[in-house]
Amino acid sequence: MSIKHGVTIIEQPTSVLAPTQADSGIPFVVGTAPVHLASAPVPVNTPVLVFNYAEAVAAMGYSDNWDDYTLSEMIYSHFALYAKAPMILVNVLDPANHKTTVAPAALPVSNRVATLAVDGVLLPSVVVKSADGATTYSKVTDYTAAFDDNGHVMITTKSTGVIGASVAQLQVGYDKLNPTAVDADDIIGGVTMDGTYTGFELVNQAYPRFGILPDLLLAPGWSHYPAVAAVMKAKAGNINGNFKAIALTDIDPAQPFTDAGAWKSEKSYTGTLQIATYPMLTLGDKRFHFSTQLAGLIATTDAVNGGIPFVSPSNKGLQADGTALADGKAQYLGMDQATYLNGLGIMTAVNLGTSGWRSWGNYTGAFPGVTDPKDSFIPIRRMFNWVGNSLILTYMQKVDDPMNKRLIAAVTDSVNIWLNGLTASGALLGGRVEFLESENTQSDLMSGKITFHVYITPPGPAQEINFLIEYDASYLSALFA
Repeated sequence: MSIKHGVTIIEQPTSVLAPTQADSGIPFVVGTAPVHLASAPVPVNTPVLVFNYAEAVAAMGYSDNWDDYTLSEMIYSHFALYAKAPMILVNVLDPANHKTTVAPAALPVSNRVATLAVDGVLLPSVVVKSADGATTYSKVTDYTAAFDDNGHVMITTKSTGVIGASVAQLQVGYDKLNPTAVDADDIIGGVTMDGTYTGFELVNQAYPRFGILPDLLLAPGWSHYPAVAAVMKAKAGNINGNFKAIALTDIDPAQPFTDAGAWKSEKSYTGTLQIATYPMLTLGDKRFHFSTQLAGLIATTDAVNGGIPFVSPSNKGLQADGTALADGKAQYLGMDQATYLNGLGIMTAVNLGTSGWRSWGNYTGAFPGVTDPKDSFIPIRRMFNWVGNSLILTYMQKVDDPMNKRLIAAVTDSVNIWLNGLTASGALLGGRVEFLESENTQSDLMSGKITFHVYITPPGPAQEINFLIEYDASYLSALFA
């Protein structure tokens, strides 16, 4: 038996917990990448967390051919135009399956160099033969093959090899990527028989892998397919069984302005956790899906406001000099037309003169069918997501603790302090948490279930400001002053 003589200190865990605030403005993007150009390629259907342009290009490669390589558009927009990080990328273009084999064909040689001006060549597959096809040359001793700045393969014959300096022609065969073999099912993904996760199913691995919770789901170049958008909406509402995000989706940019609203309704782009955007954005000779730039705009807006998503991404400056349809036809929507689209729950862009091109629209895709502000206004919906995600992240550590007054006080005290801080900063108009007897029945308590009621009021966007202008005849007296 041990004894103690003197003064003993016993430390008690802090009753009021410091909040773990959820990440904000973090994109999770599924698409196709030019992995043949990557210096450190990641396997297909593997999420990769990138913090800058160089990391993204090393893992995914980069090409200006955004029609075939949709992740390149996102990399360029998010890092080059908006300078925001991080984001999580998933490439579904599989070089082992999505490829085409090209039989050896004649290729001219000049000064020992032959250039294969073809996109998507898989370098290890290149086979070089003599002009008559009788001899197959060695890439170790007879030639080198490497990509030039255009992504084309340069074959350079070695002076020490058996290919003579006077050779004017070679036969070259190869495999090349076939991005057109990728379809919506690859983007949607699923779980294979051997338990491998693919496509958007991988969003459930983001937090376990990286400890970062994405709150924006994107698939530029694919989200205007209704089947893809439907899965994005579903995933946005149930990440890891707990968390919520927002799906940034595009109305089919081939649709004319007059048909955009009907298309949105018919194709069910009407989710409360969805933003529907239209049309495409242009910058110089580049054309962006609106959802791509919206991700950068949201990340920028959140960052300016302390990482708290209480400010609407509407009426914020885009990196654009115009809008266009999928075929490149320029669109010039007036304020009345843009407001008409807003009234259908579609975010668009307007040119405000000296202020440049700006995003325009505060509503989720659920509007006008849903008018509850928590589901119809983008910043309020995102604040509900963010507060909910933050509460889960903070109080997961309290799960399985003894259900007693100490636990209830610890939760209510710390949540109220946090909500008071958000209110003081302007992120909320007010908020509180209560532990109500009416919501905690005896049977629930006996089964270990307790419920806290959180009340929050995020500020809505001031989307309509009116000035009443009146002629005041009393000022005519100034003529006689």
